[in-house]
Amino acid sequence: MDLKNIRISDYTYDLPEEKIAAYPLGERDASKLLIYKEGKISEDIYKNIDAHIPAGSLLIFNDTKVIEARILFKKPTGGIVEIFCLEPHEQYADITTAMGQQNRVLWKCLVGGASKWKKGQVLEKIIIHEGHELILQAAYKEKKSDHFIIELSWSPDASFAEVLHLAGAIPLPPYIKRNTEPSDVERYQTTYAHYDGSVAAPTAGLHFTPEIFQKLHRKNIQTGFVTLHVGAGTFKPVKNETIGGHEMHAEYIDVSATVIETILRHLNTDILAVGTTSLRTIESLYWLGVKLAMGIASEYPVLHLDQWEIYEKPDTGISPTKALQTLLDWLRQNKKSKLVAKTRVIIVPGYKTRIVKGLITNFHQPGSTLLLLVAALTAGDAGEGRWKKIYDYALKNNFRFLSYGDGSLIWVN
Repeated sequence: MDLKNIRISDYTYDLPEEKIAAYPLGERDASKLLIYKEGKISEDIYKNIDAHIPAGSLLIFNDTKVIEARILFKKPTGGIVEIFCLEPHEQYADITTAMGQQNRVLWKCLVGGASKWKKGQVLEKIIIHEGHELILQAAYKEKKSDHFIIELSWSPDASFAEVLHLAGAIPLPPYIKRNTEPSDVERYQTTYAHYDGSVAAPTAGLHFTPEIFQKLHRKNIQTGFVTLHVGAGTFKPVKNETIGGHEMHAEYIDVSATVIETILRHLNTDILAVGTTSLRTIESLYWLGVKLAMGIASEYPVLHLDQWEIYEKPDTGISPTKALQTLLDWLRQNKKSKLVAKTRVIIVPGYKTRIVKGLITNFHQPGSTLLLLVAALTAGDAGEGRWKKIYDYALKNNFRFLSYGDGSLIWVN
């Protein structure tokens, strides 16, 4: 089967506007939970998720933190220019380095109102915080095919992360058709968010509360944290007839050697990914280990995976144990305590997970790469239609969809 010829029209469905959650529920863990296992569907709420996960399992969460990526500048003529910070320029080793820059940084951005912003023209924004003045300037440096290179500079001294906290706003997904409100600052962020860098929340984790973590630990269900900084590409619509024409954006992953060791120890138990970003990170770890074991590791400053390369390799015969151990050996040889890499991996029907046994995730947009990922997990050996059973059930039983909606626990077939 040529996976690049998968037709997007086979992975769409009718999503009425009223099914899209514009706001989260009052309590995070009160959201409904659909459980799909061995072809059967049941219901519960997130507060009771521990009852549906075997003791001894390992849950992997994405602890990325959403940054205030939307900055509005007012031109001298009165017009508004909106800058949406997508990701740092390639000159920075990783997002953490870029977020820590003082006084000046280069960033890849989307620009609203760019047609009236001349190259080289400097925009200025003044922010007063606790009696102190911050002056932020933006200079349009270069236009690329799908983004702009913007130089942001500021005074007095502060990190770029601090500047964004003061000058920017949390970017809600485009399908939430309202302005950001003060409550979104807390609710469009997981309770365990730690590392600045995402422009979208890893929404499966929005339902988890400290009380849920306590219940998981009491049942001897282990937890671990990886970091994948979510780019705006997660909302990029698939406009091509087939998935082969869609380009995935590269995203940074950051995983400690300790967490890789934890995953290695749990390979004979149930490893669940909390969110599609966690799943892509965990599966990318396997393939990065395979590349190292085969002697075909990236020549880039950081290890990387391209969009389709995991499908271009025949069955290597390299086990998850060997792949992860090779990755750990490589980290030790290079005196690194964590892996920082880039992944563009796309997961589509026909892919078999190497490590992950289950996925906790929200309900995704029609025709999206995230829906294709769900379809891949549920396909098994009996065709690709099982995702429809899940989504039809959710639509008919008053589940709320997309980022602020309800979710599901899907066991891999």
